[in-house]
Amino acid sequence: MMLVFAVLLPVLMGSVATDEFKPVDCSQINTKGQTVSGIYSIYPAGNIPVWVYCDMVTTGADDDKGGWTVFQRRMDGIINFYLPWNEYKRGFGATEGEYWLGLETMYQLTRNRKYMLRVDMEDFTGSKGYALYSSFSVDSEADGYRLHVSGFKDGGAGDSLTYHDGQKFTTFDKDQDAFGKNCAKEYLGAFWYTSCHYANPNGVYTRGEDDNHVAIANAWYHWKNNYVGLKSISMKIRSVS
Repeated sequence: MMLVFAVLLPVLMGSVATDEFKPVDCSQINTKGQTVSGIYSIYPAGNIPVWVYCDMVTTGADDDKGGWTVFQRRMDGIINFYLPWNEYKRGFGATEGEYWLGLETMYQLTRNRKYMLRVDMEDFTGSKGYALYSSFSVDSEADGYRLHVSGFKDGGAGDSLTYHDGQKFTTFDKDQDAFGKNCAKEYLGAFWYTSCHYANPNGVYTRGEDDNHVAIANAWYHWKNNYVGLKSISMKIRSVS
């Protein structure tokens, strides 16, 4: 289950919903003047609120700032990401720290609106890079939460995600990849694996380079190769007007 700590500074946690305005995502909150990054409630599927971390400061492709809905974040290795299908479907972790928003919420967000994707990452030396994609969406559970991503723009990290375009989501208990074995079991993660990965953001938090185990790290191949675990990585989307 998604965990949210009850005690948070008011400036970091807020609900801007009213009877007239129930924001679908963080970009709608941003357009109402909210410029502080933190935890907010959004309504991607009707009247049921979902708590999410909103990045209100990161620059996008058009140089506007803010409005990014974060759906995946690793930052300290506290949360175990080697989890079964139902956890990835509904979401898990702590919204103020490491978490996965949930595949069903991602589907509800992207089913009727167009989104761009940004992947930010940092290694243990302090180097940073990002990858930007002009189009991102996730299909329904009936189609395996299939990924659609395109329109890569380099922010120094290289393109490790286009390889995964068109793939269904795989966990250790639900194999939907194109490999002869279960990629999630082979590389101790969960993702839109193909045969198997260039990106493994939900892999083991290895705290840097570790070549004792092949490609199990929370890695982004075209930036640091599959053996270097990242200090932090976050995946976030913003609506495209």
